[in-house]
Amino acid sequence: MGPGDLKHTIRSLIPDNENVLVGFENSEDASVFKINENEALVQTVDFITPVVDDPFVYGKIAAANSLSDIFAMGAEVKTALNIVGFDKTNHGYEVLSEILRGGNEKIKECGGVLIGGHTIESPEMYYGLSVTGMIHPSKILRNNTPKIGHVLVLTKPIGMGILTTAIKRDLLKIETTLEAVKVMETLSYLPSKLLSEYDVSACTDITGFGLLGHAFESTNDAVSLSIDAKSVPVMADAFDLADRDVVPGGTKRNMKYLEDKVTFVGDAIKYKLMFCDAQTSGGLLISMNEKDALEYVKRVEDLTYGYACIIGSIIPRGDRPIIVY
Repeated sequence: MGPGDLKHTIRSLIPDNENVLVGFENSEDASVFKINENEALVQTVDFITPVVDDPFVYGKIAAANSLSDIFAMGAEVKTALNIVGFDKTNHGYEVLSEILRGGNEKIKECGGVLIGGHTIESPEMYYGLSVTGMIHPSKILRNNTPKIGHVLVLTKPIGMGILTTAIKRDLLKIETTLEAVKVMETLSYLPSKLLSEYDVSACTDITGFGLLGHAFESTNDAVSLSIDAKSVPVMADAFDLADRDVVPGGTKRNMKYLEDKVTFVGDAIKYKLMFCDAQTSGGLLISMNEKDALEYVKRVEDLTYGYACIIGSIIPRGDRPIIVY
């Protein structure tokens, strides 16, 4: 679903409980429920249809995508449950075993434990996780609390929705496919852990609503996000494929929803589609002190294959929530 449709659907379900520290009223990445003064549960769920042919790799990417919301909140993964729709008509059970093996590898990589799940027969395959994490109630990273004067750091490139669409259509070069897989299956676990050492005012991850969709959710009435279009890392071949209309439907829905929420200055308009591209297992978008950001980007260089960079800043509220120049 697009962001507008989703907000309309869930608007009557806002939780009313004093222990709910983070619900879904502000489109946060995960919910947070306070257990006591020192502990809070962080919970999320996500699943995706196959983006690559290899079931083991698909399992890793889907798990990384699901786990990402926990890292965006600054939390530690504790347990995970598999969510599976399996097409047994066209695939043997060895395919399912490989998907689950790939997912479990990523759960263990960040210190989590797989404790069960649920599987149904489905004409369209899907896989993901319901994840539970833990965090101290005072250390939660929110998505919509950026501080004016802080800069924006992005830890992964965008364009992944376009590339995965090209993979499904057998249009992507093998070297670009391998690079896309490498990025998508990489966890944001270690980049997230390092954030506790810096002055960070907000954090989110870039997934289905695209860079601009999640950036919009990171604004509030007092701030706008100013994005330097040429600084944003974009996957190789993504622009060429976009010019050939190799674009997922979710990207086009994002563009429509964001039409009146973003100001494009000059030729920055040419980045509109790319910055709305629906991502799978995208990076963290972090608002942090500029001096800290310069050091942080260097520290995560190897963890992010050199893609992490500063892409903009937090400014006082302008005519629209986001400015791209």
